[in-house]
This record gives sequence, structure tokens and C-alpha cells, in this order.
Amino acid sequence: MDKDEKTCRELLSRNIKHYRGRLGFSQLDLALELGISTTFLSDIETGKKWVSPRTLAHIARILKIEIFELFKPVDDKRNTEANPDIFAEIVKYLDTVDDTLVKHIVHSIEPSIERSVRRSVAKMRKYYEGGGTATGLKEEEGPRRNTT
Repeated sequence: MDKDEKTCRELLSRNIKHYRGRLGFSQLDLALELGISTTFLSDIETGKKWVSPRTLAHIARILKIEIFELFKPVDDKRNTEANPDIFAEIVKYLDTVDDTLVKHIVHSIEPSIERSVRRSVAKMRKYYEGGGTATGLKEEEGPRRNTT
């Protein structure tokens, strides 16, 4: 793999994760919408697999962005290259966190996690009850099946 291809794969994987997170989608949510497996999506997000132009267009449509934005560097404040010291500060702070605070944080986020899990389960149920086609997809855009 040459340097340009590696750069494209890195940008694509970083941007899919970024825009997926911005919409609050889990990998499962996006995979179901795309009609692909979470394994394939994970391989795309780690740069192990490449996608067809049709899948790129579909990803962009679901993420509510233009295709070119999948290959455009995103100014993300959380990016370690943009803020190398912030992670050191966070780690230093986390070393001081006590169990009471952890329990409070867990208690605060439990309803959000439960909603996310319930939403994912509902989407999976809808996906499988619909014969394996993801919500909003035309039949021909669904996952490929071996018919032989």
C-alpha cells in the first residue's frame, strides 16, 4: 500500500468514526443502516478493508455529509495530534478520582446506556423481522446474499 492510499484509508476511517459519533450512532446502528456487518464496518474503520463508490455514497448519505467530507481532515479538538497535552492532564486527573465519584458517574450515565441498548435492540429486531434489510434501504441496496 502506498503512502497516498494509506492516507486515504486513515482519513476515511477517522472520519466515519467522527461523523458516526457526532450522530450518536454505534457501529451496530451504522452497520444496520448500511446493510453490512459490524465486522465489515469495523474493518473499514480500522483501514483493513476498502469500500465501493456506492457504499461511500451510502455512508455519506446516512452520516448526512457530502462524500468529499469522508476524506477531508476534521478539526477535532479531541485529536491527540491537535492537543497532545490534554490527554496527559486527563490521565493525571483520573488518577485522583475516587470510588464515590465513579459510582456517581455510572449512576448518571446508566439511563443513557440503557436507552442506547434498547434502541440498538429495537433496530436489530426490526432488521431481522424485515428479513435482513436495514431501515430505509431499497432491497437492491441491502446486504449481498449468496443465492447459490
